[in-house]
Amino acid sequence: MPPIGVLDSGVGGITVLTRLEELMPLQPFVYVADSAWCPYGTRPYAALRERVGRIVDYLLAEGCAMVVLACNTATAAAVAQLRARYVQPFIGMEPAVKPAALCSRSGHIGVLATEGTLRGRLFQRSLTRYGSHATVHFLEGKGLVERVEAGEYETAETVDYLRQLLAPLLALDIDHLVLGCTHYPFLTRALAQVLPAGVEVVDPAPAVARQAARVFGEHAPTEKPEMRLEQRIRLLSTARSSRLGGHYSYYSRLVGGAGAGDYSEAFLPL
Repeated sequence: MPPIGVLDSGVGGITVLTRLEELMPLQPFVYVADSAWCPYGTRPYAALRERVGRIVDYLLAEGCAMVVLACNTATAAAVAQLRARYVQPFIGMEPAVKPAALCSRSGHIGVLATEGTLRGRLFQRSLTRYGSHATVHFLEGKGLVERVEAGEYETAETVDYLRQLLAPLLALDIDHLVLGCTHYPFLTRALAQVLPAGVEVVDPAPAVARQAARVFGEHAPTEKPEMRLEQRIRLLSTARSSRLGGHYSYYSRLVGGAGAGDYSEAFLPL
């Protein structure tokens, strides 16, 4: 069975990988965290297209039959070009503005995202298409990616920082908060301490994972050779100190998965 490649600017894509595992428990994955270049949010699109292209070339050389861009900014910068260049299918992150806007009771929703995602065409298209259903208030999540990368998911300092950061959105009577960066679901417990009871958090990862599973089922080869289970998930980082295994185990436990025992971790000099 050929692996599925998953890439992100850092550890955030683990929130998508975990959802993919729920749907495809025997499927092998190769995950690349480009922690040496993290965060992607403020980098020029041209530079990101080149960088993401290099990672994709590596994943395809490793035999990946499909690649999931588990990064909103990478999707905004590169997914259209990748789909035009390669025959393999590419799945990107979709802004979850639609379900939030259609389900809003107050008529106000918030979007928390990186600067790179907010200026992307996908977000702007969703804003244009569904903005008539609710007023969309967006906020750049400055500093949040760095906190997640450091493993500060639910510290008192992170909770206080989120409380200050989100105060302007909460003052606007939002009833949905769209997480526009795959790093942000790591902050689930901290967000629960900050958000009022009536605010629903919208994480697009489960829906993206369902789409990826469907597309892979349509394109994957039928043969399924035996695999060594301990090698089923390869976690690779372009930085030596990313501690991918710890992040992976934490988030798997957070969402009720196993998260231990069947992955390998290595440095990828890229």
